[in-house]
Order: sequence, then C-alpha cells, then structure tokens
Amino acid sequence: MSTDVTRYPVTLDDAEWRRRLSPQEYAVLREAATERAFTGEYWDDHTEGVYQCRACRAELFRSDQKFDSHCGWPSFFAPLAEDRVEYVQDRAFGMVRTEVRCANCGSHLGHLFEGEGYDTPTDQRYCINSVSLTRVPKVTEGS
Repeated sequence: MSTDVTRYPVTLDDAEWRRRLSPQEYAVLREAATERAFTGEYWDDHTEGVYQCRACRAELFRSDQKFDSHCGWPSFFAPLAEDRVEYVQDRAFGMVRTEVRCANCGSHLGHLFEGEGYDTPTDQRYCINSVSLTRVPKVTEGS
C-alpha cells in the first residue's frame, strides 16, 4: 500500500508500525491485505459500541450502522462521519473497487460496495476487515 505519510494526522515510520501491530494487523492495515472471510472477531458481532481504527484509535463506525450482509466481514452502511474515512480507487486483481482507509492514519480498512440491493438507508456496504477495527462497547449507566 503506498501512502504519503506526511498527509495524515498520525504519521509513523514503517518500523514503528511494525512494532505496534501484530504481523496480521500490519499486513492488513499497512499493506492492504485481507483477512479470510468468517474468521474475524466482529463479522457476526452485535454488541453495541463504537468501532475504532486498530492502528490509531480514531472512531470510524458505530454498531447502529452495522448490518448482517452474510459476506464474512463486518459490514456497515455508513461511517461515523464522512471525514473519518478516505476513498481510494483500487485496481488490483483486474477489477475496479473503492478502497476505504482511515483518514487519520491512512491504514487500510476494507472496501466500499454500492448498489447491491441491501435494505439499508444508503444501499452501501462498507466491507471492513475485523483486524482493522477495535470495538469499544457502549457504556451503560451502572456499568
């Protein structure tokens, strides 16, 4: 994954990213790899909370934007706010897709798909790798 490290609020050199992230996290977040379907910790999780970028902890998605797409990865119909993510045209593997990155650190999150007919407010599916996220459960009174 080529990113211009000077344009993101969080900038670390490659050695520091490797120190902070596990090998799988580094491969997905910094090299745009993909975890295997149905193996990530959040693909079928329904806990209320906020999903943060695992690399920099920026808040990206909320559980009320998550839906069951049955694709094997966490799916959201919208980010927390449009300025939380950035979109990059991905021409890998002989197809054109829209890559989704964290706007705070440039880490790869997954891809955006549109027009698939899901019954969501946006008809968009942010297909996000679980390893790219950390879920912070909603705190309820008395907890």
